Order: sequence, then C-alpha cells, then structure tokens
Amino acid sequence: MTRSIKEVAPNVFRASYGRYYEEFEVGHLYQHRPGRSITETDNIWFTLLTMNTHPLHFDNEYGKGTEFGRTLVASGFTVSVLGGMSVADVSQKAIANLGWTDIKLPAPLFVGDTLYGESEVLSKRLSNSRKNAGIVEVKTTGKNQHGTVVCEYKRTVLVPMRGHAVEDRIDY
Repeated sequence: MTRSIKEVAPNVFRASYGRYYEEFEVGHLYQHRPGRSITETDNIWFTLLTMNTHPLHFDNEYGKGTEFGRTLVASGFTVSVLGGMSVADVSQKAIANLGWTDIKLPAPLFVGDTLYGESEVLSKRLSNSRKNAGIVEVKTTGKNQHGTVVCEYKRTVLVPMRGHAVEDRIDY
C-alpha cells in the first residue's frame, strides 16, 4: 500500500494512503496484506444482512450433505472482503468504481480459511470526461492459505491525478 506522510501544520503530520493515477503502472502487482481469516460469525452475519437464505451458508447439517461436506462462505462475502482488502492499494483515492466484471469463483472458501489478495494493473488511460483523472483497470485475485484461487475479478476505477484527490482539496 502506498503511504505518505504530509505535514499539515508545524509539527503535525497526517498519513495518506492510496495511489494517484500517475503512480499506477501496467504490470505492477500489489499484494494486499494482512490476510483475513474468515469466521463462522462473519459468514452468518453476512448472509443475514444480505437476506441470503441458502442453507449452504449457515446450516452445518445441510452443508454436511453437500459435495463440499460442510458449509461454504457466501460468495458475495468473499468478493466483498477481497474488494475491501484492495482499497488501500487500488482505490483509497478513487473518485468512483466504474465497474466489476468477469467475477469467477473457481474454488470454495470455507469458514476457518484465510483469504489473501493481490491486484495486477492491466491498463490505464486518461479520462475523456475528466481532465484531472484517469481510468485504471486491475485484476484482483483471492487465494486461500494453501494458495488456491477462490475468487478473481476485473475492476475499473476512476482515479484522480496528483493534486486532485479529495484530501488534496479539503482539510479534514
């Protein structure tokens, strides 16, 4: 994660996170750390919050009867945690997420697994509609503690150029 320190007053310093458009380079790979170990509570709360009624995510006896032999972490939770993990490296300074595509879940994530993420910069270009921003596309991949890919997707983000992020314009 890109972190810088800005002096906001004499002897007063503030951390700043994220990247400006100019700091992204095609081919760079950002490994998002720390990882996130998934608990049963995480999974059950997420299914309740999102009204996901599939018993495969919260009924252990039902899960035992499936080909997986146990309950699965809800796929929406996997995508959400992975997205959150990538914020400090990819979108901390972003103006907006423009899209998520090609979401794949090639292997299950289970309660007790630890999720690790990484994002590769696929492309970048200047915005046609915003003179002080650019569009960055990344491919984010989530792996469990064994290195098995459990989730991947492409994400497109509108990112400000240096000097044009919210934190560059306001004092908070």
